[in-house]
Amino acid sequence: MKITRIAFATAALTLLAGCATESSVHTKERAVMGGLGGAVLGGVIGHQSGRGLEGAAVGAAAGSAAGAVSGSAQDEKQAEMNRR
Repeated sequence: MKITRIAFATAALTLLAGCATESSVHTKERAVMGGLGGAVLGGVIGHQSGRGLEGAAVGAAAGSAAGAVSGSAQDEKQAEMNRR
């Protein structure tokens, strides 16, 4: 149960961090999509070991973090192109 709380807290912080600026469109989108994909994949993997909900929570947190990082990089690249 402790892992589930940590995973949900991580996912929430990742999503809130994506809302820090107005130009974080890709960050938000990719964090949500990564979270959804991670939850599905984590749920499937977790189901195999009898811990589907925990797997989904951990997958959602990891997917959200990876999506936010990817989206943030894309936002930074787009902002730099707009400055030119």
